[in-house]
Amino acid sequence: MLTVKILGSGCANCKKLEAVAREAATASHIEAEFLKVTDMQQIMAYDLLSTPGLVVNEKLVSSGRIPTVAEVQKWLST
Repeated sequence: MLTVKILGSGCANCKKLEAVAREAATASHIEAEFLKVTDMQQIMAYDLLSTPGLVVNEKLVSSGRIPTVAEVQKWLST
C-alpha cells in the first residue's frame, strides 16, 4: 500500500491538496494511506521550499502548489 503525506499547517490549500490526492487514488483504484504532517520540523526534513507539499512513499513529488488529479495519478502509479 502506498503512503501519501500531505505536508502543511492545515491551511485551505493543504486541505485542497489532500482532496485532490484522495480523488486521484480513488479514480485509479489505488489503495493508499493518507497522513497529514503539520509539525514544522518534520516538514523541513523533506527539503520543502513552500507548502503544501505532497510526499508519495517518502519521495517529495510536489511543493508550493496544487497539482492536477492527473498529475497525482501519475505519481501514485509509478
